[in-house]
Amino acid sequence: MIRDKGLHQTENTSHSREPPHTGTLCGIWAVGLGLLIAASAQASSSESQKTAWTTKSQRREWHTLSRDDKLDYINAEKCLMSKPAKLGLPAARTIFDEFQMSHVLNTKVVHGVGAFLPFHRLFIHAHEALLQAECNYTGGQPYWNESLDAGNFSSSIILDPEVGFGGNGTGPLNCIVDGPFKDYVNPIGPGQTFSDHCIDRIISDCASEMAGRQSIDQCMRMQNFSAFGPCLEGMPHVAGHGGIGGQMLNVFSSPGDPIFYLHHAYLDKLWWDWQSQNLTSRLTDIAGPNVPAPFWFPPERNATSSPPPFCNSNWTLPPVGTPNRTILGFPVGWPLPIPATLDKAELLGSDGDPGNETTLGHVLTMYGVVPNRTIAEVMDIRCGLLCYEYI
Repeated sequence: MIRDKGLHQTENTSHSREPPHTGTLCGIWAVGLGLLIAASAQASSSESQKTAWTTKSQRREWHTLSRDDKLDYINAEKCLMSKPAKLGLPAARTIFDEFQMSHVLNTKVVHGVGAFLPFHRLFIHAHEALLQAECNYTGGQPYWNESLDAGNFSSSIILDPEVGFGGNGTGPLNCIVDGPFKDYVNPIGPGQTFSDHCIDRIISDCASEMAGRQSIDQCMRMQNFSAFGPCLEGMPHVAGHGGIGGQMLNVFSSPGDPIFYLHHAYLDKLWWDWQSQNLTSRLTDIAGPNVPAPFWFPPERNATSSPPPFCNSNWTLPPVGTPNRTILGFPVGWPLPIPATLDKAELLGSDGDPGNETTLGHVLTMYGVVPNRTIAEVMDIRCGLLCYEYI
């Protein structure tokens, strides 16, 4: 067990840890996140432990971080890339790989569905907590305000070779050749395959235009989650993945690029911003299918693929009812048809959700990275299971 200042622990098991939290005083009782750091932890992933959070983690925008803060985060990520895997997940050699593999295993049930935002909220929180517990990182998970770079990702400070994530890919495999992650050999991907490969990128300023305020404002005007969820997944979400390209544009293996975590932290911030407009109703507002449409998953992209060759400075979400609505090959909008060819025994009947309608009781499966949680447990970030704020 790790004991950190600012955190009083009231229970513990031999296989779980509590992450340190730094920032503003929170001071309420909560159900803590028990980090699983051994393969045996999967057997008890449903257990929770009582914790008194005393501080709230502060998540800051990458553009505002000092040089030292950026290097601290980068070094913590590199630490996860050096720590041996513990959970026995396929192909994973490091803890960083385990996050990526858990995403691969979850992809078909957490994209194009109501659980998209809740799953990734828990996923990013787990990443932040493991940086703290395994690598002594004392900051919060930073996010990338992509609207500042919309239409111009290629010049973003996020790609700085010294205090950023390295630049565009080059050569026949579009490997990144500078920055702190240029030498990382990733064994997972592309897609659902396993092969040693570099982190690859194909920056597309054109695709990044959807990250602009026009797209965000359109989503923020939505009055319920059934409209907001697919809007956010369909435009700002796709903009970050499509704008970086390469590994990031592969729906299965995209967490193989460390930029993934700043991108999804930003999407989580946007969701919280939307929730905060009306907490009374939006802390319990969840909707959407549990099964994605058969056309949701675009053709597999590999390191030699290019993003769609078009630009549009007036991105709008296609109207509800438009057949096979897609942006950059990603379908958007609910309701979506249930594909007859999919294994419904696998995709329907999720714990807490016996049918095809996402509810607060829906269980988010984490494959041992952290304990499974329900959507209800991740709806509020204000010091329940989660305890952080966006600055």
